[in-house]
Amino acid sequence: MKFLFDLFPVILFVATYVWTDSIYAATAVIIPATIAQVAYVWLRYKKVEKLLLVSMVLIIIMGGLTLFLKDERFIKWKPTALYWLFAVVLALAPVVAKKNLIRAMMEKGFSAPSRIWSHLNTAWVLFFVFMGFLNLYIAQNFSLAFWVQFKLWGLTGFMLAFIAVQVLVLYKYVDESGTKP
Repeated sequence: MKFLFDLFPVILFVATYVWTDSIYAATAVIIPATIAQVAYVWLRYKKVEKLLLVSMVLIIIMGGLTLFLKDERFIKWKPTALYWLFAVVLALAPVVAKKNLIRAMMEKGFSAPSRIWSHLNTAWVLFFVFMGFLNLYIAQNFSLAFWVQFKLWGLTGFMLAFIAVQVLVLYKYVDESGTKP
């Protein structure tokens, strides 16, 4: 259910584009939808994940530029900006903060060795770099209608497939007792 909630603004974006055939109408919908999503999370849990906040800020900035300048490139670049920001943060966190963020997010219930967490962190960095380039390639070489659909189905599909691989890698390290060794 959380997965659908997280995708709600993107689903509205795609639905609006399909209904109106206007990237500007779709952008005008995703901005308040994302703000409403963050507001709901704040009101319900009194806490908002940094990932969601960063995504909202990028949507407001890139969507605002799209609408203000009447230039669709900005909203098309937003996924790339987000993916590359994630890649930079994941790459720098072990060096700057001495923290593996993938491990911090996923280690509950897994007793994988440090080298596995390090490999997973590197895999996520490379994955986000790839996703950024893939988004740019699709945005620049295919129709706007194709990119809008790819944003929902393609990027989400790649993400789900990559997460499934992560689960398979970590599966043999499941801590059945529920406590960390």
